[in-house]
Amino acid sequence: QVQLVESGGGLVQAGGSLRLSCAASGRTFVSGAMGWFRQAPGKERDFVAGIRWSGGSTYYADSVKGRFTISGDNDKNTVYLQMNSLKAEDTAVYYCAAQYWRLSGNAPAGGQYDYWGPGTQVTVSS
Repeated sequence: QVQLVESGGGLVQAGGSLRLSCAASGRTFVSGAMGWFRQAPGKERDFVAGIRWSGGSTYYADSVKGRFTISGDNDKNTVYLQMNSLKAEDTAVYYCAAQYWRLSGNAPAGGQYDYWGPGTQVTVSS
């Protein structure tokens, strides 16, 4: 089995920054993309950011463009999310996810993810 574990969540004031990390462990697998999602209370889980390892393309939800940056290490199946200028509406549980490498190509923004982490809470106080 593959396990993803997030870290770096916490409580921060509006305007502050946090950096989330996610590392994969367990069975070795070839990842084609990794991403971050979030779910606020009473809402659906939404895409936040994704990275396709081939070429390094990154994708962001409109709500976080210019404030969040995704990066990572393909060889280590590790991904980070640098979150700046945080707002109260960014408060949510943040989930890391990974896609198997696909011959047809990986779609970090709209594709299916194969593995998920348990989530880490991010709370932004206004």
